[in-house]
Amino acid sequence: MSATRDDRAGLVFGALADSTRRLLVRRLASGGPATISALAEGLPISRQATTKHLGVLAQAGLIVITPDGRERHCAFAGGALDDAVGWILETGDGWDRRLDRLQRAAEATIPR
Repeated sequence: MSATRDDRAGLVFGALADSTRRLLVRRLASGGPATISALAEGLPISRQATTKHLGVLAQAGLIVITPDGRERHCAFAGGALDDAVGWILETGDGWDRRLDRLQRAAEATIPR
């Protein structure tokens, strides 16, 4: 069974809910691919905890982890953000329509 866009957006939002994971995504998006060891440097968490965070990001489709001998390389994969952005835009459009209807209803009750 394939995941819906809503399901995929949920994975992205869940993955980005953690500040450490957002930092890792920013590092990979701006600095390019890096090893797990390099990404773990300077973080206030262990390499193992960093690896777990990267696994969550990979499951959400935000990064790709490629094994290379004893090391694993991580790269940003922004395509997963499309589902989250689509959900935000769709939800925003729905609220815009509701607010437009509310404004028209309020204006209709004002005597002219």
